[in-house]
Amino acid sequence: MSQAYQDLLIELGTEELPPKALLKLSQAFQQGVEQGLKSAELSFDVIRAYATPRRLALVISKLQTQQDDLTVERRGPAVTAAFDEDGNPTKALQGFARSCGVDVDDLETMQTDKGAWLIFKQQQKGAETASLLPEIIQQSLNALPIPKRMRWGDLPGEFVRPVHWLVVLLGDDVVPVNLLGLNSDRFTVGHRFHHPQPIRISTPMTYAPQLESEGHVMVDYEARKQAIHGQVNELAASLGGDAVINPDLLDEVTGLVEWPVALAGNFDPRFLELPAEALISSMEGHQKYFAVRAKNGDLLPHFITICNIASQDPAQVIAGNERVILPRLSDAAFFWETDRKLPLAQRQEQLKTIVFQNKLGTVYDKSQRVAAIAASIAQQMGSEAQLAERAALLAKCDLVTEMVGEFPELQGIMGRYYAQLDGEHADVAEALDEQYRPRFAGDDLPQTASGIAVSLAEKLDTIVGLFGIGQPPSGVKDPFALRRAALGVLRIIIENQLSLDLSRLVTEAANNFVDILTEDEVTTQVMQYFYDRLR
Repeated sequence: MSQAYQDLLIELGTEELPPKALLKLSQAFQQGVEQGLKSAELSFDVIRAYATPRRLALVISKLQTQQDDLTVERRGPAVTAAFDEDGNPTKALQGFARSCGVDVDDLETMQTDKGAWLIFKQQQKGAETASLLPEIIQQSLNALPIPKRMRWGDLPGEFVRPVHWLVVLLGDDVVPVNLLGLNSDRFTVGHRFHHPQPIRISTPMTYAPQLESEGHVMVDYEARKQAIHGQVNELAASLGGDAVINPDLLDEVTGLVEWPVALAGNFDPRFLELPAEALISSMEGHQKYFAVRAKNGDLLPHFITICNIASQDPAQVIAGNERVILPRLSDAAFFWETDRKLPLAQRQEQLKTIVFQNKLGTVYDKSQRVAAIAASIAQQMGSEAQLAERAALLAKCDLVTEMVGEFPELQGIMGRYYAQLDGEHADVAEALDEQYRPRFAGDDLPQTASGIAVSLAEKLDTIVGLFGIGQPPSGVKDPFALRRAALGVLRIIIENQLSLDLSRLVTEAANNFVDILTEDEVTTQVMQYFYDRLR
């Protein structure tokens, strides 16, 4: 039988989905349906996923409309056990024939290396794809990575957000599917404001073009992301600068809009007296704005916002955003002024109130241990041990500042600024930022001698401490990022060609934990962990 193929569209229309999870949900939905089709032995050409804040969709080209017919073969008893001495069927053979729903005469004989066997062959007609889709879609939705599902109305289904429409088209026909209390149809919905009316989808392949031309919805996630990227860069260039495009923010904004329109606004230049990182964190974290830098790297008093609507009065939209950003930047300015009133060195006592790990003590305790190791490392490197020790003692003091309390991603960065204002040595100030390097694979390494010493000491203290209380990484669980810390230690030593005795440093780190570590031979365990990372 020659096979027929049709294109398939599946669209689930929802209330606004979590923007940071949108891409992950879309990818998981695609993988689930793809796995379901393969398990059902249905061939197809390409699956393309679409995702906006209000929909998850898949378009599958050239999907097999019916499973292949199968020849089902069941093996019964051996011929020697199928007939008695008189040639009559035994009870075993009769029972096998009954289980197959046929007479003994309908069975066939199959010769094998181990003898002859009676078998039953039957042609099984392949199921229609349309009859298999409801279960495939349901199983795919059930498997989505949704930490907490919600219910709405009196419907029995649960999902990450309430679902309002369902489209399932196979070729020109609607596939009857009942899902989450909805019956499938061929009508989708356009942009919430530009085109809230239903849109009749002609065929799966016209889905994306129809939504864009009729509904003001850019349903393709990557195309929408590139459009935002292009608009932001173009607008920044018109302002005489370059956009600061954080990839995570770009993904989040892409998950917030269906019809992106970039607009530029301004803020009071007096805020440029604040550290650029603080302004950027405020704009990105609170307002989802893109900052703009001048060609020399200085921040400009502009921002770019992405609207989800093509406003007829963009000036009013810009004015509204400029009003909103003022109190946000004023808060950052307040944090900056407040933090500067108390030097970092006078904040050390506050670290006693922050627990690093229940068995390993407070952040203050950790700072004291790290200072001792950092001084030893600096001495072995031939650099100034006092600077490394000072940097280690101040390293975590910015954790108790107002600015880092509001923007945790600025830890280390703000420490550097505050240390500079306090008149600390330049290497000490720089080390407060460099202590966290490398933050990820391929990240820059610390450059100053004090930064290298503190970064190594910080990581060694954490690794040795966790191993020493019997909490090494296990499987996929690594809450203290020990794998990343170990790789960071190795990168710093190897790439800087440092003549350091790692085993000695591990032993020194272990000796700093007085009456705390419970594991025997912790140095051996930690060194083996480092060796494993080198493989």
